[in-house]
Amino acid sequence: MAENNYDASAIQVLEGLEAVRKRPGMYIGTTDVKGLHHLVWEIVDNSIDEALAGYCNNIEIIINKDNSITVKDDGRGIPVGIHEKTGISTVETVYTVLHAGGKFGGEGYKVSGGLHGVGASVVNALSSWVIVKVYKDSKIYEVRFENGGKIKQPLKQIGTCEENRTGTTVTFKPDADIFDTEIFDYETLKVRVRELAFLNKGLRLTLRDDRDDEDTTGETFIYEGGISEYVKFLNKNKTPIHEEIIHLEGEEAGVMFEVAMQYNSGYTDNIYSFVNNINTHDGGTHEEGVRRALTRIINNYARKSNILKEKDDSLTGEDVKEGLTMIISCKHPNPQFEGQTKGRLGNSEVRKLADNVFATGFERFLMENPEEAKIIVEKAMTASRARVAAKKARELTRRKSDLDVVNFGGKLVDCKEKDPSICEIFLVEGDSAGGSAIKGRDSMTQAILPLRGKILNVEKARLDRALSNEEIRTIITAFGTGIGEEFDLSKLRYNKIIIMTDADSDGSHIRVLLLTLFYRFFRPIVEAGHVYAAQPPLYCIKHGKTIKYVLNKEERDAYLASLNPNTKYDIARMKGLGEMDAEELNETTMDINKRVLRKITVGDAIAADAAFSKLMGEEVEPRRQFIEENATYAEYLDI
Repeated sequence: MAENNYDASAIQVLEGLEAVRKRPGMYIGTTDVKGLHHLVWEIVDNSIDEALAGYCNNIEIIINKDNSITVKDDGRGIPVGIHEKTGISTVETVYTVLHAGGKFGGEGYKVSGGLHGVGASVVNALSSWVIVKVYKDSKIYEVRFENGGKIKQPLKQIGTCEENRTGTTVTFKPDADIFDTEIFDYETLKVRVRELAFLNKGLRLTLRDDRDDEDTTGETFIYEGGISEYVKFLNKNKTPIHEEIIHLEGEEAGVMFEVAMQYNSGYTDNIYSFVNNINTHDGGTHEEGVRRALTRIINNYARKSNILKEKDDSLTGEDVKEGLTMIISCKHPNPQFEGQTKGRLGNSEVRKLADNVFATGFERFLMENPEEAKIIVEKAMTASRARVAAKKARELTRRKSDLDVVNFGGKLVDCKEKDPSICEIFLVEGDSAGGSAIKGRDSMTQAILPLRGKILNVEKARLDRALSNEEIRTIITAFGTGIGEEFDLSKLRYNKIIIMTDADSDGSHIRVLLLTLFYRFFRPIVEAGHVYAAQPPLYCIKHGKTIKYVLNKEERDAYLASLNPNTKYDIARMKGLGEMDAEELNETTMDINKRVLRKITVGDAIAADAAFSKLMGEEVEPRRQFIEENATYAEYLDI
């Protein structure tokens, strides 16, 4: 029997910032690239809080040459006096004591985001060094921290400044021993900085990248229209069905609500909600209140105006949000978030408040704008009819028993294993490649679904039309999850869904069509990390009895450089999966010990939606512009 040493000595007490360094994931979620960028937002959020309080107009974020980050603001500046409880300056207290800040009693900030008083100290704990400068009372103060938050130089005055200059400048370098990477991504920072500018109308945010000596990258974001301009930005590659962006705002019980919305001709909704600038990607009571009011008010208006007849069924929430782009922004003095990542607002009282504020404003808009109101109602009624048709079509995709899906009329060749966690399905371009894949697979765990031609572009089609497409119906049935309101991720029959297409332009097009289908109708599958793209070789190099397959030109050149200069060799461009026999296909693309798979992720849903709308939507001009701007990067075109 193992010795029981569980006594008082086994209990560890971590003091100060030591706990943060010991368990960083508890404070910032991860220590990968996402966690790295989270540090920036914790410092920026402090500046944003100054803006929300009405004391800050400009924020600048700089990526320095050494990959450190500087955040400047013109807020009030962190207090510099001695804190009565800690005996050190307030600046040092904020950066070395967890849960120290002006966000608890309501005296400093009415509303705030961030990590509720631990953000600055957490950034300090997870950095190699931090320098904080405060501009206040015509003086410049500075304090330096090193080695995970230890005070290197106590706060002292280092100079003077203009009488009216105030603010805080923070520069920090993430600790390489904590994070998987130290390299900040400009585009990742840009997306969030732009979002913050939309959510805080009139606030100027500047992002600059000083890492390249020859080309300093910088952009300034300021939106006087606030979230209305956000909706306009999200709809720029779509076709609005009414010109005016509906902008509603109000306050009740100290909680401020702001909603901007516009319908477009598309078939998917894009509803994003925020609380104190935090993206509540899992929704919450503020979003539920607005959605509930939206459905009720449109039904009431449709009945009163006799557009919706007495015999007609009421419109559902699914009907009224088709083609809707909406931003919901809530500013709450005491938000209660569910989950560590603050993905969902839990305040129960907010549901009714959001309902009241939105219903009052939206009902007034419909009454004052009958033409726009009619367009919106008719859009919802068309969606309702399509929903009924889709429900009937969905019946065709339901799996009744294992016997019903043995081969889907000769299409799916399933695997023998029934445990989804070790099963995978290959969606293969063409019958020829499908035949080779069937022969070359591991029949125990690998299923093959050959696809004939290019599937329907669902970016341009409603669910009912998509469900009338035989290829899409087969895919839905094979996955087993259902679709739409019946979708259930737990019923997914395969742990890996692998798209296997040729390494040419046609193969890329088919892959994008499939990814569009997955993103629009099976997004949880993508978000859960179940979707992959196979990486078939682009070149085959033969010398003597050796055959080497390589994925791209870079790998080809590196391999050739490794050969003896006197070697005779042949290079063949691999054009299609169908040209490989079963053995070749298995060895190069399917064997789990040799293959290369690219995992498909959705890093940012808003950016992903914009990309799909631009590349696959109805509007031609944005797609043409994208092609012109990126044509020089294109390779391996078959013309």
